[in-house]
Parts: sequence; C-alpha cells; structure tokens
Amino acid sequence: MKNKFKLKKGDEVIVLAGKDKGKTGKIIKMLPNKMKAIVSEVNKVKKNTKPDNNQPGGIIDKEMPLHISNLAFYDPALKKSVKIGYKINNEKKIRINKISGKEV
Repeated sequence: MKNKFKLKKGDEVIVLAGKDKGKTGKIIKMLPNKMKAIVSEVNKVKKNTKPDNNQPGGIIDKEMPLHISNLAFYDPALKKSVKIGYKINNEKKIRINKISGKEV
C-alpha cells in the first residue's frame, strides 16, 4: 500500500522536532516508502567521499532525510505552521490552508 501525504515536493515546510527545530526550507525529494522527506538547507551532515572519475574526493555537506511527522507546512504570510486540508471544487480536489481557507 502506498503512503499518501498532504506535503508535496516544492512545499515550504518548518521543522517541528530535532536539532534543526524551527528552521524552514523547501522539500527537495519525498521518500514515501520510508515516510521521509529531504528538505533544503536542513539536517545537514558532513560526508567523506572518495575520488571518482568525475569528481574529486573530500568532505561535503549533504542533506539527510527527516521523518514526515517532524515537518509541517509553513505559511510565510502568517509566519507559522498551518494544517493542510482538502476541498472539492468543480469536481477537482484542491489543498487549502485550514486557518485562512486559501488555496495552497
């Protein structure tokens, strides 16, 4: 069974728990089978890489996945996290902000 989430790739999210609590960023990649998401500029770690044919070796900063439960949709207008709901409009399902009622 495939997991379904209200968050999607490209959404602006805020981190609710962990070492980067309170930071915001955009979702780069969703990993639905693991129930995780990779967020830009959040949960960065140092990774040692060996030299390859195309790239030199060294220490790089890499974003690691965060669990979906530790993320919430961020509304820049309200400057806080909000819940996402669904509304059917003209037989089309759209995502809405539950506080303001605006389309996401």
